[in-house]
Amino acid sequence: MLFAEVFGHEKIKKHLIESFYAERTAHAQIFLGKEGNGALALALAYSQFLLCETPNEQDACGSCSACRKVSKLVHPDLHFSYPTVGSKAISTNYIKEWRAAIAENPYLNASQWLEKIGAENKQGNITKDECVSIVQRLSYKALEGKFKIMILWLPEYLGKEGNRLLKLIEEPRPNTVFLLISEQQGKILNTILSRCQLVNIPRLEDEKIAAHLEATHHLSPEKAQTIAYLVEGNYNKAQTLLHEMEDNNARLFVDWLRVCYQGKPKDMVRWVEGIVSGKHPEKNFFTKMGRKDQVVFLQYALYFLKEFLSLQLGGGRLKIRLQKAELSTAQNMLKVIGIDQMQQLVQLFDETAFHIERNGNPRILFLDVSIQVHHILRQQKLVV
Repeated sequence: MLFAEVFGHEKIKKHLIESFYAERTAHAQIFLGKEGNGALALALAYSQFLLCETPNEQDACGSCSACRKVSKLVHPDLHFSYPTVGSKAISTNYIKEWRAAIAENPYLNASQWLEKIGAENKQGNITKDECVSIVQRLSYKALEGKFKIMILWLPEYLGKEGNRLLKLIEEPRPNTVFLLISEQQGKILNTILSRCQLVNIPRLEDEKIAAHLEATHHLSPEKAQTIAYLVEGNYNKAQTLLHEMEDNNARLFVDWLRVCYQGKPKDMVRWVEGIVSGKHPEKNFFTKMGRKDQVVFLQYALYFLKEFLSLQLGGGRLKIRLQKAELSTAQNMLKVIGIDQMQQLVQLFDETAFHIERNGNPRILFLDVSIQVHHILRQQKLVV
């Protein structure tokens, strides 16, 4: 993977390249950032740059033998470690699955990876045997490149076993580079943290995600922007929403609020049946929603309320990230919903999404929520 193929994070790329040319490449670095922000993709591009036979001032060449091998994750001097399942498991047992997973999505999360290796409900970990394997793999000189690189994805899964790597991290063989890709700094041993250079990877900007979605998936600017705002810097989540989010979520949400406000039991039941089964005698924009679609719909509702709150508090001074039709609806709602109702709705939608993800009955949940929304909307609005 080239730096050019990793969108965003231009300052980080520049820092890594400049450190290389200044001969200040740290032997142990932690790329720290939240899920889906591209830390693993950056580490892959950085590894290709370090192993490239003819790098330039912006990137690896992409065409030499080393680049071709790194792009397929088969370079003999590029090693990987990642969570597996089983007390004796080591990462090399799953290298084929790892290569396939990275080729498909270098922004994946731990749950997606463990699902790919058939973990089911088993806990992922990085074992004692894996730590021994890491030491063995890095105990020899580089075979082809200038560097020998170990990308350790999610070191928070090491637990106390990480102590076995301390000496190797502190006193590595010459030209050995450890790249630890972490999402939770608090779960890494302090003894490891103190021996590594920390590289904070910021969240991806909404505009960068939207532009990338438009360019690579040919989305309309409106849909790309909506997805970008919903995922809050998580491109892995953006790729999931890309296949799950329907363009009619806005209409569906507004219709739901109208039905809830009126509070007619028959209409509420019809609306719930529409979202669960896709059948509604009067509306043509209902489609059958699975659990993931229902969660995405509630995420859209939370996004709408978040922007509605900005409109409520900003009085036109804050940037509102709603499309024209959505903004018109939000402005009309200012007369109905106050801050007290807002807080209750946000908590209610968030809890409902939580229960749906955990296999709660969607018919019961959405009907119950609809009744609660009716009572919330009928409360007396506080003056903002």
